[in-house]
Amino acid sequence: MSQEPRRLSFGMSPCPNDTHAFWAALHGEVRVDGFALELAMLDDIETLNRRATGHVGARLDVTKLSVPALARVVDDYAVLDAGAALGLSCGPLVVQRGDESRLRADPERSLAALRGRRIAIPGQNTTAYLLFLMFAGAEFEFVPMRFEQILPAVARGECDAGLVIHESRFTYKQLGLACAADLGELWERATHGPLPLGLIAIRRSLGLRAHAAVSRLLNASVLRASARPLDARAFVRQHCLEMSDEVCDRYIALYVNERTVDLGTSGRAAIDAMFQRGRAMGWLPAGRSPWIDDA
Repeated sequence: MSQEPRRLSFGMSPCPNDTHAFWAALHGEVRVDGFALELAMLDDIETLNRRATGHVGARLDVTKLSVPALARVVDDYAVLDAGAALGLSCGPLVVQRGDESRLRADPERSLAALRGRRIAIPGQNTTAYLLFLMFAGAEFEFVPMRFEQILPAVARGECDAGLVIHESRFTYKQLGLACAADLGELWERATHGPLPLGLIAIRRSLGLRAHAAVSRLLNASVLRASARPLDARAFVRQHCLEMSDEVCDRYIALYVNERTVDLGTSGRAAIDAMFQRGRAMGWLPAGRSPWIDDA
């Protein structure tokens, strides 16, 4: 008789890319010997970040994290090679009221014109916020709020601009807003590589065997979702009721890609580049490598 697998607590967002990519692993449709994942937290990325950094509840065994959050807990967590949200033309946007064709013609000038203004951000541990600091600096009045509150706050004039992530990049025009800068484009122009938005990390104390097994499990889960996408549809739709099917499908297509299956050389290089740049600019704390094999 086979031994019961060790169940590891798992945290992810309710966004379509996560529910799509990890449905098979969470529902026993794919398995690995010795370990299984148990969904312990389903919440927005900043809440997951705050839990890992010790602000909300006990730390999870395996969790989705933004790069800045991982940098702050890198002694305790290492990146897995599967499950990441990392790609091209998928970065956070800075949106405001105005004429998009004029604003986007010179994004650096548009960002400079916002200095000293109120900027709504999805949290100070997010990759989006780190990118904003890298390309615009810190001379702003930042207003943290949940990501789904940002567009309404900008549309009502409560903030001068907002840093938007997730499905907001598809829907900001519906509220009469314009994109002033695509931070993903600025990153890709500066590094010539993909943008690492969200990573899956595992507690280092679980050891190399767990690290390898969970990587295989998530790899198999993403491949299963790619091969049979309709199998996960009910689970995906359960957690994104406010999205249309079209937006939901565009979201998955944008954030679930070959680097979600496996980071590969380019994915690892992009994560290293963000760590190095963030640390060199003083926006990330100094520390060890995010990789288990560099420990």
